[in-house]
Amino acid sequence: MNYLLEILLIGIGAALINNFVLHYFVGICPFIGVSRQVVTAFGMGCAVTFVISIAAFLSWTVTTYILVPGAPLSSWIAEFFISAERASRIDLTILSYIVYIFAIASSVQFVEMYVRKFFPPLYQSFGVFLPLITTNCAILFACLLIMGHIVGVDNPEDVWDLGKSLTLAVFGGVGFTIAIVIMAGIREELDFCDIPGPFRGAAITLVVAGILAMAFMGFTGVDSGLKKVLTPSTVEKTINGDHLDHMKNN
Repeated sequence: MNYLLEILLIGIGAALINNFVLHYFVGICPFIGVSRQVVTAFGMGCAVTFVISIAAFLSWTVTTYILVPGAPLSSWIAEFFISAERASRIDLTILSYIVYIFAIASSVQFVEMYVRKFFPPLYQSFGVFLPLITTNCAILFACLLIMGHIVGVDNPEDVWDLGKSLTLAVFGGVGFTIAIVIMAGIREELDFCDIPGPFRGAAITLVVAGILAMAFMGFTGVDSGLKKVLTPSTVEKTINGDHLDHMKNN
């Protein structure tokens, strides 16, 4: 139950409370550039969600089995050249940025080939922004966030496994999709409005993004409220424990 609760809180936090775009302000380039139409925005959100999920899987696997000190694969290879004690202390996390960028780039290439073959109109509407997913800082941010919960964690029980990492990635992509689709819907309506000249284009888009960010602040505290509701209190545990003891004695 505790694990499922953690998964739920991570998902809600990534999608709504700590939305990558509206809370951390990462992934702004496609958020502004591909939010003119709802259909295009939804397609971009799905593409980013897929890429961020694949990149998170690859980054977690590489970080856990190769990069961190004492990783099994790197230690096994190093033991051929140095002692086992020194091999267990090898720290390759300095290569994390390079490894994550390669993982993201390979995922984007796969998505680009798939979309170009099966959805040519969507590929044309994406334009330059589809290959630019490689430089989408939201994806790299998710990989680094996962790394932060694997490397340097004092309590081994707090180290994230693959399930928590994929939950963050998938729901982070869902949160990106929600934000960009809402923005696209608003921008479609703004086309029928008389906007002052200085505010047209990116200016009004950034103003709307700021208002959306303030609106999403309303989700603050939802995670702590859910945790309080779904976690049995100490009093309830004591009462239930006393009741069980009483039944055993009888």
